[in-house]
Amino acid sequence: MKEIEITDIEGFFFGQKESEDHHTGCTVILNKAGATAGVDVRGGAPGTRETDALKSENLVDHIHGVFLAGGSAFGLEVGTGVMKYLEEAGVGFDVGVTRVPIVPGAILFDLREDGQDMRPDATMGYEAAASAFHHSHLKQGNFGAGAGATVGKGKGPSFSMKGGLGYSAIQIGNVKVGAVVAVNCFGDVVNPETGQIIAGMQKKGTFLNSEDVMMDEVLEGRTNRFRGNTTIGAVVTNAIVDKPAANKLAAMSHDGLARTIRPSHTFVDGDTLFFMGSGKISCDYNSLGVMAVRAVETAVQNAVIHARSTKNFLSAKDL
Repeated sequence: MKEIEITDIEGFFFGQKESEDHHTGCTVILNKAGATAGVDVRGGAPGTRETDALKSENLVDHIHGVFLAGGSAFGLEVGTGVMKYLEEAGVGFDVGVTRVPIVPGAILFDLREDGQDMRPDATMGYEAAASAFHHSHLKQGNFGAGAGATVGKGKGPSFSMKGGLGYSAIQIGNVKVGAVVAVNCFGDVVNPETGQIIAGMQKKGTFLNSEDVMMDEVLEGRTNRFRGNTTIGAVVTNAIVDKPAANKLAAMSHDGLARTIRPSHTFVDGDTLFFMGSGKISCDYNSLGVMAVRAVETAVQNAVIHARSTKNFLSAKDL
């Protein structure tokens, strides 16, 4: 197994855009020819667009892009801008009068009181899509859908740390797998090999351990006080997958979140992962799933390792 650049995976184009104040943004993953895709939504508070089209029993078997965005439900508007750009570029299903791009997506909650009216919109989605086709590239940390992301929120913003966007890609033989993840979790981000917390709930630079805090408060019944969470992402591969397999592989990919985010998939997270295959190389689905989990694990860690501190949130590198 070797590490590669995620842009080395054939057929996929990556772009991102942030707001002027860098408090929010979006990330897009596009495929001109259409990719076989699936999705798995594990969190209890999701915000998604067109995920029903990806159910195995439904007609659509290829999509032309995925978007990840901040802005809570307002950020779903990003998909409109991505569709507009793809239609202008001639990408989508030919329905005679035009081409209709299929672009599902998911959002995370990064609204805040100072400047909460700055949200990802159709214009931002259009610009992110244009950047993907003109210069496929991603930056990690405080960029794209991870611009306003934070982690470790059980005791509120003053105890939280900076999250972000991370990616990772690996190759075995001719099979390539990559993951792009925007980490905005309620829980802590940990190194799965050591169990050590990398970023999460802290007080004066000392980690409090979100799971321990939650168990100490189990009788208080205060779950609904938490807001502002969700980790979203997409796994891409050059492998051949059918639609049911893509959905199962999206489910397997969530193991990467469970190994690196504690707790994950809570009632107040909307954790969602997409899986996209460009259909170039045959391989074993089980091995492909293991590769996907490894890519997600590393992407989650990269998101907080590359994050920079802001006025309100300390980063892992500065702790």
